[in-house]
Order: sequence, then C-alpha cells, then structure tokens
Amino acid sequence: MFAIASCSTRKEIVYFQEPEDIENLQSLMQFEPIIEVNDILQIDVTSLDAIVAAPFNKVQNNQQSGGGQNAALRGYLVDVNGDIQFPVLGQINVINKSRSELESFLTNKIKVYVKDAVVSVRLLNFRITVLGEVGSPGVVQVENEQISFPELIATVGDIKYTGKRQNIVVIREIDGVKSVGRVDITSSDVFKNPFYYLKQNDIVYVEPTYRQIKTAGFITSYTGLISLFTTAVSLVILFTR
Repeated sequence: MFAIASCSTRKEIVYFQEPEDIENLQSLMQFEPIIEVNDILQIDVTSLDAIVAAPFNKVQNNQQSGGGQNAALRGYLVDVNGDIQFPVLGQINVINKSRSELESFLTNKIKVYVKDAVVSVRLLNFRITVLGEVGSPGVVQVENEQISFPELIATVGDIKYTGKRQNIVVIREIDGVKSVGRVDITSSDVFKNPFYYLKQNDIVYVEPTYRQIKTAGFITSYTGLISLFTTAVSLVILFTR
C-alpha cells in the first residue's frame, strides 16, 4: 500500500515540461498593476527646490515605519469611489489607472505650480495570499509591485510533492467580481497563461493530490500502527488455531 501511494510520474512533478516550446516564445507582456479600491498609494513629489514641492507631499512622522496601519498612515487610501484626497489638488480619481499613468497625470497637474516636478507612485499593499500544499503558506508582501508565478512558488518554499501542480487555483477580484483561473506549472504553457503575473490581493491555492486526500485519514501514529499490528496478529491466531 505504501509503495503504491508513494508512486509519482515525471509528468506530475517536473516544472516547465517541453522547454523547447519556450525558445521561440515572444517576450511576455509587461505587467503593471492597476489601482483598485482600498489600495494604499505612496506618492512623492520632488523638485530642485524642496520648499516648493513640500505642499504636495504628505506630512511624514519619523516614527512611522513598516506596513499595515503605518502603511495607511504614510499613503493615500483609495476610497470606495476610487478617489484620493491629494494636497493642493484636492479630490482625484485614480481607479483603473496604472502606476505610470497616475504618475503622468499628477505630473501634468503639479507642473502648473512646480515646473520641474517629478512624481513617483508606489503601491504599498501589494500582497498575495498563498494556501494549500506549499512549503510556507501565508501572505506574501511584494515589494517591487510585480511577481510572476514561478517567483511566488519560490518565495513560499516550492510546492510539496503532495500538491497538485497541474491545477493550481487563482482567485482574483476585478471590479468587485471574483473570477477563478487555473495554472499548470508543469507545462511550458504557463508562460502564456493570463495568470502568469499575479495581481495585488490574489489568492493562490495549491490543492492536495488525490493520493494525499485518500491518505489524510490513514493511521500514522506509532500507537495506531502498533494497534493495527496487534489486531492483525490476533486475527491470524484466531483463524489458525
């Protein structure tokens, strides 16, 4: 029973099979996150004259650091209408804009007041939730606002042998509607998958294999094995007397 349960094929385990299909693959689309409701944005405005740029920057507390609540204090929270309240400019709608689009938009607005203004936008709460058969399930904080599926798998300590590599579930919310995608990381087609790049707040779930599900209730403790052995011996003695 143990021998049968432990058997796995190359097709079930190896990543990026048939890699020759990747050789002529055109470079992947450039991914940039789109700003959504409840995102927290860090927006910095700089100029050669720091005093002129100061009114366009949120006042920082030197004791504030890290993520979570401090991130909300340091950044601009996108409200349910997709707006932020920006110094001097007032209410600005940022929903469905990419980071570079928002930078360009704000630069044009602020240059009316500061001719050499440079605007940088950063998403502070880009995170992915990973569940299931991986080395370290949990919430992954993404610092550079871009993470591919292979990078995510490496970050959480790879997929266990008890995880289903061919049918990884990705739950994504777009405009308030949740959608479900599937990723097969054993195939080179993963590089063409629309879920190859992950978005902020995606949920990734690696299902257990069928064998893992079937063995989940199997007796594995020493006490259970001893009990099983003694029962088997008792049955042999009973039927051979």
